[in-house]
Amino acid sequence: MKLKKNIYLIGMMGSGKTSIGKRLSCILKVDFFDSDMEIITQTGASINYIFDIEGETGFRKRETKVIKELCQRKNIVLSTGGGAVLSEENQQQFKNGTVIYLNADINILVNRIKNSKNRPLLENNPKETLEKIFIIRDPIYRKIADLVVDTKHKKIYAVIKEIKQFLKTI
Repeated sequence: MKLKKNIYLIGMMGSGKTSIGKRLSCILKVDFFDSDMEIITQTGASINYIFDIEGETGFRKRETKVIKELCQRKNIVLSTGGGAVLSEENQQQFKNGTVIYLNADINILVNRIKNSKNRPLLENNPKETLEKIFIIRDPIYRKIADLVVDTKHKKIYAVIKEIKQFLKTI
């Protein structure tokens, strides 16, 4: 399927951006990118290491650079880091594509990410931290999204079907 615009997946960590993005890109026969993985590839360092050395500010600068590079490509599905929307520059980049907000409630997010070692923002009390992050980010996600998909009790292919139906309307 030839995309009219790139697809940018946004949402909280654990919302399914990477899992859904990989499968969606295969179904649409387009390239898939994950901004966090691109940062790891370019730096040779883990996200946790970058956070330890450069802090969140340093990481966000790298993230914005990578997103700007990836947004220059055509016919891609891009899974972004949960905090990518905090940058006005990233929000401007996303305007050139179709932005899909994958949403899930906090308890489901906590359950999905409880065994992950690559979540530097969640080292202490993940549920409380996610709740605080969600309060800040959810209004931004909703403001810039072209489509909001609740992933709470849906299988990956049900989410993909909803996205594909939306893409047919634009």
